[in-house]
Amino acid sequence: MTVSKKCILLVIDSLGVGAAPDAAEYGDINANTFKNVAKAVGPLVLPTFNKLGFGKMTDIDGLEAKVLESVVGRLAEKSLGNDSTTGHWEIAGLVTNKAFGLYPDGFPDELIYEVEDKSGHKFIGNYHASGTEIINKLGAEHLNTGALILYTSGDSVFQIAAHEDVLHLDELYKVSEIAREVCNKFNIGRVIARPFKGELGNFIRTYDRKDFGITPPGKTILSHLHGHGYKNFGVGKISDLFGDEFIDESIHTEGDLDGLTRFQSLLENPKHDFYFINLVDLDMIYGHREDPKGYYEGLKLIDKGLNRIISKLEDDDLMIITGDHGTDPTDGKTDHSREYVPLVAFKNKIKGKYIGDRSSFSDIASTICNFFDIPDIFDDGNSFFNDIQNK
Repeated sequence: MTVSKKCILLVIDSLGVGAAPDAAEYGDINANTFKNVAKAVGPLVLPTFNKLGFGKMTDIDGLEAKVLESVVGRLAEKSLGNDSTTGHWEIAGLVTNKAFGLYPDGFPDELIYEVEDKSGHKFIGNYHASGTEIINKLGAEHLNTGALILYTSGDSVFQIAAHEDVLHLDELYKVSEIAREVCNKFNIGRVIARPFKGELGNFIRTYDRKDFGITPPGKTILSHLHGHGYKNFGVGKISDLFGDEFIDESIHTEGDLDGLTRFQSLLENPKHDFYFINLVDLDMIYGHREDPKGYYEGLKLIDKGLNRIISKLEDDDLMIITGDHGTDPTDGKTDHSREYVPLVAFKNKIKGKYIGDRSSFSDIASTICNFFDIPDIFDDGNSFFNDIQNK
C-alpha cells in the first residue's frame, strides 16, 4: 500500500562545507571539502546543487550564494570522534560522548592474537594506511602466504583486506564477525571487510565491502519511528552502521549510481515512510584518495540523481540532504576532516530560507519527529520544522 507522505534522508558521505568550530583539535582548520574541490578544479557546473542552495553555505566557485528552493544551513557535530558511525548516529539523534578507540600506531598484540586464534587466519600489516596503498604494498605477500592484510586509519576502524582468490567473500565476512566481537572490548567503532580482486600491480577494491559496526547504545530515529509503527528503508551502508533490528527493508548498493538508480525505482511505488540513504563514493573512492577531479565527477553524478529524485516527490514529502563528516581531497591527508556538514531541507513549493549554523547533527532527528508527529525525544536536537512549512 502506498504511503501518504514520506521523509527521505540522504547522506552524501564526506561532503563537508567548512571547518567546524572545533576543527583545530583535529588538525583541520583549513578543511573545506566542497569549496576546495571547486578551488582545485572549478568553476563547478552543478545545477541541482546550485538551486538547492549549497552555494549559500560556503564559497563554492560556480555556485550562487543565494537560496532558491530549500531551507539551507550548516550543522556542526557535537559527538566526539570524526567518523561515519558517530556522524550517522548523531544525524539519527544519538550523540556520542565517549570517543571510539583510535590506534594510529597499530592494534595491540592482545587484540590481534585473539582474532587470529578464533578465526584461524594470520594478519600482516597492522598500521595506519590508505587502503589502496597497503594492498599494493603487501599484496604479493598476501597472495603468497594467505595472511590477511590489516590496517587502520584516523578513524576507529579495524580493516581487513583480502583478495577474492585467497579468501572467499563469505569467509572474509566470518573473520570480520569474529573481529567485531573482539573489537567490542576495545571500543572500536567499525570492522570493515575490504575484498579486492585483480592482478599484482592492478588490484581493484570491490563493492562487496561490508561494515560491521557497534550496535547503537541508545535510541535513534530508526528505533523511534519503528516504535510508532512507521516503516524504515535503508539504502547503502545504513544497516551496517545501525544494524537491522529497526530497518524493515534494506539494500546494499554498488556505488552511487546504483544507489540513486535503485532508490528512484523505489519512488515509483513507495511502501515505506522513512528512507535513509548513504552515498559513499565521494568518500571511499575520491576523498580518501586525494582526488579532487574524481570528486567533482562524483558530484556531477549525484547532481543529476538529485534532480530526478526531486521530480518524483509528492507535495507532502520531505527530503533532507546532509553529510556525516568531511574528507577534503586537497588537504594532503587521507583521513576524514572535522567540518560542518550541509543542511538542505526540500519540499515542493517551499519558501527558500537560510537558517545559518547549528550546533548538532541531531537537529535532523528532531525535525523528522515533528514531520511524523511523534514526540521529540532527542535532547540534543533543535528542530527546524517550522522553517520548512509552506508559508
